[in-house]
Amino acid sequence: MRGDELHELAAGYALGTLEGEDLARFEARLRGGDAEARRAVRQFEETLARVAAEGAEPPPPGVKAALMARVAAASPARQSDGARVVPLAGRPRRSVWTTVLAGAMAAGIAAIAVGLGISTRYERRLETLGQEAATLKAELERQAAVLAILRDPATQVVALNGLEPSPTARARMLWHEQAGGLLVAAGLPPAPAGKAYQLWAIAGKNAPVPAGVFKVDPGGTGSLRVAPLAGVGRVDVFAVTLEPEAGVPAPTGPMYLAGKSA
Repeated sequence: MRGDELHELAAGYALGTLEGEDLARFEARLRGGDAEARRAVRQFEETLARVAAEGAEPPPPGVKAALMARVAAASPARQSDGARVVPLAGRPRRSVWTTVLAGAMAAGIAAIAVGLGISTRYERRLETLGQEAATLKAELERQAAVLAILRDPATQVVALNGLEPSPTARARMLWHEQAGGLLVAAGLPPAPAGKAYQLWAIAGKNAPVPAGVFKVDPGGTGSLRVAPLAGVGRVDVFAVTLEPEAGVPAPTGPMYLAGKSA
């Protein structure tokens, strides 16, 4: 039994319109402790109660009399032998109006349930698309900033070489005093748990200035977008050390990369 079929049967059961094989199948699921079937019935019963409470109002005069006349006209006539048709034992007989109304309400509730499901799926899809669009926009902005740095003649290109902890490591630093820069590194070992690589900018004989932390993938490659450093003009030396992953104000760990600007 598919999910949509289950909900249709639950709506019919809540309204008392299920008969024959459908009724037997659904009651068998309820007797078997089917949690989904019971939950569906409970939801439809709660919906019916809410709709009845919200829409309850006395009918205009004359409506009841006209309704009863229609029901009487639509009821089974006496058979030719004078005996009235008797409903099957154990099954309550419904008026035509009750059956029609119950079917209409079941269809309406099923339509509402389907509509809510579709609406929820679309909302989730739109949210996902919005997140993807925001990520793409951020990436495009990052690439545009990098291109602007590359095109500017004032940009420094600094090569960083590997030191004793990892002599085969290499990195390139693009640096612009007003726009900031970009570090791309390769050949570094993945940082231990709780650790990360930290970039330092050194101008003249001043103390190293922290320029950001980064990690590398299992292949040893990593990158870092560096914002302009307040109070730092031309950088003479860039260096990378291994530090706590939150970063530190001054170098404390081993130096993995270092390079001087031309």
